[in-house]
Amino acid sequence: MAQPNKVAAVQELTDHFRNSTVAVLTEYRGLTVAQLKALRRSLGENADYAVVKNTLTEIAAKEAGIDAFEGQLSGPSAIAFVTGDPVEAAKSLRDFARTNPQLIVKGGYLEGKALSGAEITRLADLESREILLAKVAGAAQASLSRAAALFQAPLSKAVRTAEALRAKQEEESQAA
Repeated sequence: MAQPNKVAAVQELTDHFRNSTVAVLTEYRGLTVAQLKALRRSLGENADYAVVKNTLTEIAAKEAGIDAFEGQLSGPSAIAFVTGDPVEAAKSLRDFARTNPQLIVKGGYLEGKALSGAEITRLADLESREILLAKVAGAAQASLSRAAALFQAPLSKAVRTAEALRAKQEEESQAA
């Protein structure tokens, strides 16, 4: 018979898995409590960093339909559940792991797709969502400006041609 506190823990983890867009599995062996607090602060308000029990996490992941962590849940594990921008959270984890090499990013999942530790590092190398949206908007605006210039070019060419013909007719009428 399952203990009520374990059932509640599995349910809480399952809810975290279902409500987050990204979950990153880490091993925190050798980190102090103060370092873990600093990591939680660096992740921001859109992420929860929770130390988890491996067997309960495995059960919760299966209940949420996630198989990204199979075979990776060993040793002291913690998961960063991210509900906001995945790039910002990945950058925070990468930067923290640079200064604290005891933190090991094992893997994760992004919107249902399994990610390796290397893929999470590549995700951290991306620019933030706002910067990417600004670049897309700038490219769209540049394309619209080029399109407007293309549409205006035949019109201005026609005006210049008509002006040249008018000037030529004036010359011919003055010469005759």
